[in-house]
Amino acid sequence: MTARSYVVEEGNRLNNYAIEPKIYVDETQKFGFTEYAEKLNGRLAMIGFVSLIALEVLTGHGLIGWLSSL
Repeated sequence: MTARSYVVEEGNRLNNYAIEPKIYVDETQKFGFTEYAEKLNGRLAMIGFVSLIALEVLTGHGLIGWLSSL
């Protein structure tokens, strides 16, 4: 006997969704010191550091000097 992945309802209507899909439960940690969080924090820190260097090159002042001149 072969398994069918469909059911014929009343009135000969084809029901393709009669078989329940397999449920996937992701049990990985979603908070705390995860590998994804550490990579994201590192990348954001690198962007901030490069932005500060670009600010210093463009204005001729460091961050503290630029903030005190405002």
